[in-house]
Amino acid sequence: MEAKEYLEQLVANARVAQAEFETYPQEKIDAACRAVCKAVYDNAEMLAHMAVDETRMGRYDSKIAKCRNKSKTVWLGMKGKKSRGIIDWDEDTQIAKVAKPIGVIGSVTPTTNPVITVMHNSACAMKCGNAIIICPHPRAKGVGVKTVELMNAELEKLGMPKNLIQIIPEPTMQLSAGLMSAVDLCICTGGPSMVKAAYSSGKPAIGVGQGNVQVMIDRDVDLKEVVEMVITGRTFDNGVLCTCEQNMIVPKEKRAEAIEYAKEAGAYVIDDEKDAEILRETMFPNGALNKNIVGASPAAIGKMAGLPVPEDARVILCRTKGVAYDDVLAKEKLCPVLALFDYDKWEDAVEIARANLNMEGAGHSCVIHSNNKEHIEYVPTRVNVSRYGVNQVGGTGLGGAMDNGLNPTTTLGCGTWGGNSISENIYYHNLMNVSRISYKIKNKKFPTDEEIWAD
Repeated sequence: MEAKEYLEQLVANARVAQAEFETYPQEKIDAACRAVCKAVYDNAEMLAHMAVDETRMGRYDSKIAKCRNKSKTVWLGMKGKKSRGIIDWDEDTQIAKVAKPIGVIGSVTPTTNPVITVMHNSACAMKCGNAIIICPHPRAKGVGVKTVELMNAELEKLGMPKNLIQIIPEPTMQLSAGLMSAVDLCICTGGPSMVKAAYSSGKPAIGVGQGNVQVMIDRDVDLKEVVEMVITGRTFDNGVLCTCEQNMIVPKEKRAEAIEYAKEAGAYVIDDEKDAEILRETMFPNGALNKNIVGASPAAIGKMAGLPVPEDARVILCRTKGVAYDDVLAKEKLCPVLALFDYDKWEDAVEIARANLNMEGAGHSCVIHSNNKEHIEYVPTRVNVSRYGVNQVGGTGLGGAMDNGLNPTTTLGCGTWGGNSISENIYYHNLMNVSRISYKIKNKKFPTDEEIWAD
């Protein structure tokens, strides 16, 4: 069967399932959403091991934590929320908002998050009465198929329509591109070229920009505690998440202290320019990221570079020779390597972050460790990102967590700065059409023309 015909059959199957599913009451739709999230929660260990073994990226413990925590937060965030029928009424404007499904959602998922992206996008699509078709990364197709099988088994127990969630078991670039133009809307979680293809598909698309999380550390914080937080974020799942901390920017007079705290926390520190250059050449041969280091351990990266990184090192902390284009280590690294920058004034720290992000990662995220409200609120005046995490771990927090108010997601919009249509954490409300019932406002008093134009 040719790709076009195959995709047309998948979409036809999805439309039959979606037509029935959208007639269900909120309670039945919510039961389906809960079931797909719980399927990942209950099978976290198996799916995490499958993901690491197949993709050869990341860590078992981190992926288990991701499966459990993200499934919980995704379900909790939508639990009890209306997403069908009239979802809002504004007495002042006399406007009622009515949620409508989009239809068939496509989802191109990445090798870095092959389980929770499938779960998140499926639950969000279904919350709004949609069907979904998944196209996994070829390097993660096995665990993607298993995830969908587990979710569909739970949906079958509830008597849900068949083909509500479908997956392409043998994905190709042709099928991925074809899916984008065959569905009603596509969520594309992947590299810049994949996102560009989604936006060029001729159909509505939600894409994401590249991450490069900058961490600005103020003088008024507990430096030891903050360095541990930064390393925790940088090393989660061996740094494959776009939310993981990339570059640590510290006060110049506290640089040596920060290095010592990093060593205490398990860092292998490179503060020699010769070794730093070896690391640069290993990680970014000819300026492009070495794919072999993505999701690798510090020790494995050390072996590739010929550097004596011990097996138990948590992270590699490396000096830099300049900002943005002056040092490739200022880029997104997708592995447990943390670049170190220092500053004189807070404004300088912000400018370092701004320059690095303008080079790579514009619109995504940054982390601010400070207790100075004026300093915190100065950052958004200079740095254009869609989320500023304050005094928290970026790696596990910027995608939404129990202890912050960000939408729980695996797809982080970066606004027009990052070439995206959305500048928030993608969630179920982004996968619905909203109609408005407008009633005439009775006894509305109109201002005179003079009053309208008055100063």
